[in-house]
Amino acid sequence: MSQNQKAKRISAEGFRKLLSLLRFVLPKKYAFAGGLVALTISSLTTLAFPMLLGDLINLANPAAELERINRIALILLAVFAFNAVFSYLRIYLFEVVTQHMLAGLRQQTYNHLIRLPMSFFSGRRVGELNSRISADIAILQETFTFTLAQFVRQMITIVGGVVLLSIISVKLTLFMLMFVPVVAIGARLFGKKIRGISKNTQDQVATSNIIVEETLQGISNVKAYANERFELERYTTSTNSVIGIALKGARLRALLISLIIFALFATIVGVIWYGVFLVNRGEGLQPGDLFKFILYTVFIGASISGLADLYSQVQKAVGSTESLMALLEEKPEFTTVEESGCEHQLGGELIMEKVSFRYPSRPEVEVLKNVSLSIPAGKRIALVGPSGAGKTTLSALIFRFYDPTEGRILFDGVPSTEIHPACLRRQMAIVPQEVMLFGGSIAENIAYGKPGASMEEIAEAARKANALEFIERFPEGFATVVGERGVQLSGGQRQRIAIARAILRNPRILILDEATSSLDNIAERQVQEALELLMQGRTSIIIAHRLSTVQHADQIVVLEGGQIVETGSHAALLGQNGVYARLAKTLEKT
Repeated sequence: MSQNQKAKRISAEGFRKLLSLLRFVLPKKYAFAGGLVALTISSLTTLAFPMLLGDLINLANPAAELERINRIALILLAVFAFNAVFSYLRIYLFEVVTQHMLAGLRQQTYNHLIRLPMSFFSGRRVGELNSRISADIAILQETFTFTLAQFVRQMITIVGGVVLLSIISVKLTLFMLMFVPVVAIGARLFGKKIRGISKNTQDQVATSNIIVEETLQGISNVKAYANERFELERYTTSTNSVIGIALKGARLRALLISLIIFALFATIVGVIWYGVFLVNRGEGLQPGDLFKFILYTVFIGASISGLADLYSQVQKAVGSTESLMALLEEKPEFTTVEESGCEHQLGGELIMEKVSFRYPSRPEVEVLKNVSLSIPAGKRIALVGPSGAGKTTLSALIFRFYDPTEGRILFDGVPSTEIHPACLRRQMAIVPQEVMLFGGSIAENIAYGKPGASMEEIAEAARKANALEFIERFPEGFATVVGERGVQLSGGQRQRIAIARAILRNPRILILDEATSSLDNIAERQVQEALELLMQGRTSIIIAHRLSTVQHADQIVVLEGGQIVETGSHAALLGQNGVYARLAKTLEKT
């Protein structure tokens, strides 16, 4: 396949994807149909203007009847009134359709995005994904609000104008159409390049958005290291590269439009010259007919000129559509966010059989190697080991953020792959080391464990998490806004909010990932009491470095290099004088 054939096929595929977005129009199909009707009528009434005006000019002689002159003038006014009414309807109806369509597209994109597996997010940055939903859809908004309607309008003007020109004079029409290939060739040469540059511009804008996203998320680190200037230079370099790419596209668009404008005026001059020649030869043309022809030529030329710019806008929309479609074509983790039922109710038993795992982004590194582990329902298991031993990876596999590369995980004897991920996770909870709070109120953050929970349930969960005393000290209590990522709260307060969230969840399996690591001794005692209550009657997996957290576990599992090297009780493992005994010497004793 030649390069030209390949480019043509890719372009056709891009336009197909753009047109596929029209399925989002279906909920407002009647408004869309009404908009098309209004668009057609307003375009046709515009085409009636030169014809009527030419007829009026033909009556510019002493023998013309005043009544006929007045009638044509009144018809012209009526045409303008019709045009105004249907132009209003066209603009409003297309806006209605576009806003509902874009809302549907945003919702589907977001719905699809949050259902993608963790392996997808591990290879993407937040700013890039945010750009897909913001910048790319903003371009589509312009396309469907303005560009598409204008494109249809210009096509009606061109086709209708050529038909009316042929009625006036076939010879003049053929003469005028000789100039069209110049425009078509120019659009063909520049169109593909403009499309590629537009797509590159959007990619570079996405890169700039990533820098902003990362900088604001880590603003405390930026300020701690006094790296404001470094971040500014990084962003400046990125945004300046956007200027370079965008200006290259602007030069091409300017060349294309300039070529078309020149062709337009050359056509008008040629038509006037040839029309005067035909009038002087007595070819049956009257001055009013020549005036009609010139006006229609201007209309058609302006429409062709406008098509070039509209075409470049459509090319930009195709680039944005391809980026969005690439995202929507990613295979989701499961089909819908809300599943109708949960067939498997967890009892709490968890078995790992010869589990090995490699992260998709790092297939060359085996993080877990042949791990076998049996956790009876309702027992407390502590996972300890040096950093990088695979403890957190094990918790990710239990949540089915990933599936094992080899081996399998069973819940109550049922392989994890046979249980719907949403069903599984609804019966589990995690209290992580780095607590992620949303920017809303304390009540909203606790209720995240059980959406729709009553204030009584939220307050009871806070009480059990020993969080009620500090919440009630805030003037606004549970309505206190925690700020972006919970910055208004201390580390210990965030930890207790996360525990309250887990308590409200009422899970069958609980994972505590360094849940007390950021707390001082007083806060730890308060949280430890809450955790003891939370762990009662539940299968609990504790990842911790503090002896006070792990020594009362039913079983301690020691990981090193992705393998289980020791198992047993606290006392038994100390007596073995092995890996755990060495780790115990470095653990903080409280």
